[in-house]
Amino acid sequence: MEKTARLASGTLDMTVGSPYRLIIRFALPLMFSQVFQQLYNTADSLIVGNCLGTEELAAVSSSGPMIFLLISFFEGLFMGAGVLISRYFGEKNENAVSRAVHTAFAVALASGVVLTSLGIAFTPTLLRWINTDTDVMPLAVSYFRVYFTGSMAFVLYSVSRGVMMAVGDSRRPLIYLIVSSLLNIALDLLFIKGFGWGVWAAALATVISQVVSAVLCLTRLLRKGGVVSLSIGKIRFHRDMLGKIIRYGLPSGVQNSVIGLANIMVQSQINIFGKFAMAAYGTHAKIEGFAFLPITSFNMAISTYIGQNLGAKKHERAKRGARFGILSAVVLAELVGVAYFFLAPHLFALFDRTPEVIAFGVRQAHTVALFYFLLAFSHSIAAVCRGAGKAFVPMFVMLAVWCVFRIAYIFVVMNVFHDVGYVYMAYPITWAISSVIYFIYYHASDWVHGFEKERTK
Repeated sequence: MEKTARLASGTLDMTVGSPYRLIIRFALPLMFSQVFQQLYNTADSLIVGNCLGTEELAAVSSSGPMIFLLISFFEGLFMGAGVLISRYFGEKNENAVSRAVHTAFAVALASGVVLTSLGIAFTPTLLRWINTDTDVMPLAVSYFRVYFTGSMAFVLYSVSRGVMMAVGDSRRPLIYLIVSSLLNIALDLLFIKGFGWGVWAAALATVISQVVSAVLCLTRLLRKGGVVSLSIGKIRFHRDMLGKIIRYGLPSGVQNSVIGLANIMVQSQINIFGKFAMAAYGTHAKIEGFAFLPITSFNMAISTYIGQNLGAKKHERAKRGARFGILSAVVLAELVGVAYFFLAPHLFALFDRTPEVIAFGVRQAHTVALFYFLLAFSHSIAAVCRGAGKAFVPMFVMLAVWCVFRIAYIFVVMNVFHDVGYVYMAYPITWAISSVIYFIYYHASDWVHGFEKERTK
């Protein structure tokens, strides 16, 4: 019987041992970390909604899609770095791993500067683009600008976590995220309930927590001796690695930005219905994040597993793990969706007891929650593609279906019906279409030989 290879540095060799146990072992810490990540994201809305009011909750809610749009592109680039590191780790090429790691950090530092500048400078313009309510605008601007002062810490944490997970270490990022999440909640309560500060203080609490999580990750990576040890003096752009990171990461970045753009268009149409709809939509996004827990966790496990095993040329083993990871994500996401469908009124009341907010929120939950299995399936096949170095496939699917088609559908139904319920329906409709496309691609394409074909070019 094969034995799992857990290395002294805390990394996990996923090319040997039971695929099912390995994926679960990797995914479970990620799922717990995602619970705390979601608490991290939800704390601001929960505390702001209960301590300050509906307008302040709408301000936090309106910033969500814009923040996602700006940060998601850079996260996609880091996914490209993760694919590279997983591949070279599977090949046992430590020199290539080190060069990929240091190039990834060079990209992160440049990204932090760009993200901070864009986020702070264009805040009012971005919020006007999504039809932010005039009563909410000043509050949203203050929250948004403070949030983006912590951009550098965010990208450094993201790239550090990506590096650790690429070599199978999902435990330490969990520990660091727990610490920062609890700190964020404590600071939210201190700043808003204790000091009586405004909505901007929720963003300040998030920034401080992001700095702590980044410092913890960097402290670990700066230790000597591990395969992914970081040396500040070695951080630079290695041209060949930068090209590969862009090749693998740019499609993921574009894909994420496409999803973010589509969500902004949805947000802009929902904002037309006023602050109650705004608050409900933002609250739904926070609650829905819990449906993403199994999706995100198993997707990260799938990408790392696929990358390592295809790097080691273990094609059938990669397929077995992919099937198990997809099934696990789909089943767990649907269980969360069923629970959300029935608990929606109570969950929205935790954030805001205003009847109009609850009514909007419950209507959206009842429209989308039972279709989370489609969402999970689409994201899981996208994760397989990324792990196999086929990042352009999900980029084109998301661009065509989750952006172009979704936006076209929304504009048509809003002009014909002007009913927010039809806007909510855009999600399950586009999830279904993308799932059909991904199903065909997964079974008809030769995705397992992508790296070999690349080497022969």
